[in-house]
Amino acid sequence: MSQQPDFSKNPDPATHGYVFNHVMMRVRDPEVSLDFYTRILGMTLLATLDIEQFSFTNYYLGYTSPAERAAASKEQDGQLRQMFSRQSVLELTHNWGTEDDDDFEGYHNGNSDPKGYGHICINVPDLEAACERFEELGVNFTKKPDQGGMKGLAFITDPDGYAIEVIGPETVSSIS
Repeated sequence: MSQQPDFSKNPDPATHGYVFNHVMMRVRDPEVSLDFYTRILGMTLLATLDIEQFSFTNYYLGYTSPAERAAASKEQDGQLRQMFSRQSVLELTHNWGTEDDDDFEGYHNGNSDPKGYGHICINVPDLEAACERFEELGVNFTKKPDQGGMKGLAFITDPDGYAIEVIGPETVSSIS
């Protein structure tokens, strides 16, 4: 086996202040997807941006505290500034018309051939309780915490078939 480079070194000072802001996924029907990510997963809609020239809308979601929600800007420019300055945002992009197109076959979720993109992950305080709630809400599971070789984590899918790993505090001890 070849010698691996040491990636634990201090990052280049030129990158100080860089922040991983968001990941984008395309969705067929924004109403269905926004309901899933807000009502079922508990995210907050941080900002919306219509790009009329190219016929799509971006919806930015993330987890927020009550204080952050109270301090959120009511103006679109302020919402976008706040959203682009934070970490761990999910951008859902809706290309207009896909929700009504009976011939639309959906987007590639990255987990069928050719494989590529895999999943996003959320950490919940109580995995068992979260999974019970997801089950009551009719969420699709591809793996429950007690299934498969890796115990203590679950995989669910969103309305477009994107995989979401769900882990809890006990997950690390159960897979290591």
